[in-house]
Amino acid sequence: MKRFLAFIAVFVAMSSSVVAAEKGLEIQGRKLISRTPAFTLTLPAELRMVHSSTAEYPKENSRTRAYFFVSEKSGQVEQMLIVQIADRTNPEAELISAPPLKPDTEKGLYAKGKLTREMVGVDYLIQLIAWIPDSPSLQPIVKKGLRIPSHLAIQGQMMFVYGGEHAVFLRYSKDVGSFGMKTSGKGADWNRESISGNEKKVQEIFQKDFMGAIHSLTFKTP
Repeated sequence: MKRFLAFIAVFVAMSSSVVAAEKGLEIQGRKLISRTPAFTLTLPAELRMVHSSTAEYPKENSRTRAYFFVSEKSGQVEQMLIVQIADRTNPEAELISAPPLKPDTEKGLYAKGKLTREMVGVDYLIQLIAWIPDSPSLQPIVKKGLRIPSHLAIQGQMMFVYGGEHAVFLRYSKDVGSFGMKTSGKGADWNRESISGNEKKVQEIFQKDFMGAIHSLTFKTP
C-alpha cells in the first residue's frame, strides 16, 4: 500500500490505467470537502479545481485519486494544491499504511511534526521548494494552459491514514513572489539557519496559514 506515496510523475505516466475521478472531493470557497473519506479543512485561500483522475492498482488492492487545484493571476499560477487519496479496494487486503514525510533538503525545512486531530494522527512539514514547469507531475496543470513560473515556493505537506482504509496526502505551495514583498530568488537566502528579512516574514506568514489549515481539519462533511 505504500505505493500511494509514489510521486505523481509515476501516476501520470500510467495513462492507460487513468480514468476520470469520481466527484469525491471539492472546494466551496476556502473549504476543502472530501466525502470519501469524510473530512473538511479550511484552506489559506480560494482555489479552483483544474484536473482530477484515478489510477487503479489491482496488485496492491488499491486505487489512487488525484486532484489539482490552483489560483492564478493573468494566467500564471501563484498557488497550487495537489491532493492524492489512496483507497483500499479489497476488504481482505492488508490495511493501508504510509512512511513518515521527508523534506527535499534539511536546509530548506522549516517545520516538521505530528499532531492529532479527532484521534487521527496527522504528519506535516513545511519547506522551501522550486517549481519546475517541465516536471511530469505538473503537466496536468500546464496542459490546461496555465503558466507555472520557475520560481521558489513555500510548500506545506500533510498526510494521514484514515482507519487503514484510506490515506490522504496533501501538498499546498505558494510562489514566494506572491506575498506582496520583495524577496530573493536565491535558495541560499532561504536556508532555515540564516533566513531573515522579508524571506523570514514570508516563511512565517505561510507557516501560520498552513498550520491553521491543519488545525481546521475535522473528520466529517457538511
